[in-house]
This record gives sequence, C-alpha cells and structure tokens, in this order.
Amino acid sequence: MEKPVRVLVVDDSRTIRALIRRSFSQYPDIVICGEAANPIEARDLIIKDQPDVITLDVEMPGMNGLQFLDKIMRLRPIPVVMVSSLTARGADTAITALQMGAFDCFPKPTSVVGVDAFAGLARLVIQAAQSHPVARPERADNATGADSQKNWAHHFDLVAIGASTGGVEALEQVLSGFPAQSPPIVVCQHMPALFTASFANRLDQKITSLSIREATDGEVLAGGAVRIAPGGTQHLVVERRGDSYVTRLKHAAAVNGHCPSVDVLFDSVATQAGRDALGIILTGMGRDGADGLLAMRRAGAQTIAQDKASSVVYGMPRVAAEIGAAGQIVPLARVSAAAMATAA
Repeated sequence: MEKPVRVLVVDDSRTIRALIRRSFSQYPDIVICGEAANPIEARDLIIKDQPDVITLDVEMPGMNGLQFLDKIMRLRPIPVVMVSSLTARGADTAITALQMGAFDCFPKPTSVVGVDAFAGLARLVIQAAQSHPVARPERADNATGADSQKNWAHHFDLVAIGASTGGVEALEQVLSGFPAQSPPIVVCQHMPALFTASFANRLDQKITSLSIREATDGEVLAGGAVRIAPGGTQHLVVERRGDSYVTRLKHAAAVNGHCPSVDVLFDSVATQAGRDALGIILTGMGRDGADGLLAMRRAGAQTIAQDKASSVVYGMPRVAAEIGAAGQIVPLARVSAAAMATAA
C-alpha cells in the first residue's frame, strides 16, 4: 500500500486495546491513530484524526457498538470492522452490524494470549481500507416473465451460491428475488461458527417464501429449501441419491484458507449435478469459489458472477471472470432475474 492504514480502535477493555495494539505493531501497513474506551471518546477522535478504518467492539457501556455504527453509517461513512464475542448473542449482533453496513466482523478470541490472537483482525483492517463503498439499490430488478418463473423450479436440480465479505446483504437481496417454487439452493458464506445459524434464522424470518436453515448432515434437499453451510470445521458438499440431492458435512482441512469453502461446495455440485445446476458467485475477497465455478461451467452448468461496481470487495467474482468461469457478469440487482432467465 502507498501509505499505512490509519485505524481507530474502540473497545472498553484496556487489555483488549493493548492486545490489538501489539498485534497491529507487527504490520507496517497499519498505524493506530487513536484509541477510545467508548463511543463518546471515539466520536471526538473521528473528527480529530480522520481514520481510514474503525475497529468497534459490539458491547460497550453507554452507547453500544450497533448504536454507534448506525451514527457512523448515517453521518460519516467509514469502513468499520466489528469485534464480537463468539456467543449466540454476539453472533446475532454481528449479523445485525453487517446488515447495517459494517465491512466485516471479527470473532473476539476466547484466549487472548500473544500478538497472534488478533492477526486476523489486522488483515481485515487492511482489506477494509482497500474496499470501496457500494450504493444500495432501492430495489432489486427481479422482473421476469411468467414462463421464466414457471420453468425456474424445474429447469435446475440445484442452485449453488458462494459469497464472502459483503455477502450478508448480497445474499439477502438475491434470495429475496426467488419465488417459493425454486430449486433447492445450497449456500457457502464465509463466517465463523455460530454466525451462520444466526444468519440463516434472520434470513428465514425476512424471506418467508423460502425455507432457510443452516445445513445439517444427511438432509434430502427439497424445492424451496435454502441450506447454508455452517461455519467452523466442516465443508458442505452435496451427493446425488437417485433423483434427489443430499447434504453432507465433512471435516477436512481449510481450502483457500476457508472452512467451509466455496470451491469444495462448487466442486461437489459440478460432479454430482453437472449441467442440471446453476452456480452463482458474489462479492468477497480472495479467490475461493472461482475454480469451483469453472468446474461447474465445464460440467455444463450455467454460471453467474456479480459485477465489480456492485461488489463490496471485487475478489472472488473478479477471479471467476478472469479465468472464464462466469457465463454471465451482472449487477447484484440483476442476479436473481438473470438466474431465472436462464430457465426460460
């Protein structure tokens, strides 16, 4: 990077702030321009120091992180990385933060010994500084003909979607554009354990036309079902059983630095469903899913990638486009319509 990323660290714990400071000191691309114990202190430092990125603790006295995030997003948008405890409550709050516009969420380590405890946070901060804000469309352009919607449920046996940073909002928009009569949909969104269950529950409450759950091992997939790979130490794959498809959760090493991995899911769909599948890759850093999407396309599947202008981070879809994995490249607001149009 041309100049170091200026970071404001906001956390009510002096110990956590010290550990973050020690960890960030290992990265020449990061400079801590200020530290605050609460949002009131942080507000003054934002005006004074004009940081490039803010790390924000979710739970603080006075005004919590979500309340402060809302003010930041409305008054002076700055990339914000939330720091959340790995609890059910923390995960639910983290998903809310992502829906409000936070760049990403970093799970606060249960053991905070040594500078490596926050190494992942440092990498997120650098990536956040390199991201670009994306204007939220007022509504998705999901207009499709009656024939497309009628054929949609029967044209594909399976739809596979992969996403990472920025994917919480992107997935909600894409899934909202699908009718109840949809093929089974499997999703890999890079998230820590606990976060994916909260994410699935929230989507299920908001998108009533589809049945959205965290994936379990051995479920026979039905039409209108959306199953999201659980975060943690297992990869989600699909296996064909007669005319149906079954979810499998397999313990294995991370692929492309991720578990679950989009590539692992897409590879299984390419092998098991071939031309009867549709693959969609959305916003996210890195290249996880690009090779798997190429495998799907080579197996005869239809493939779609989100375009640069609508991506929070143009990493995964960019690589997919560069290697020829994307049959179509469309804005986020057109992904659902483009998917259904392939069934016309």
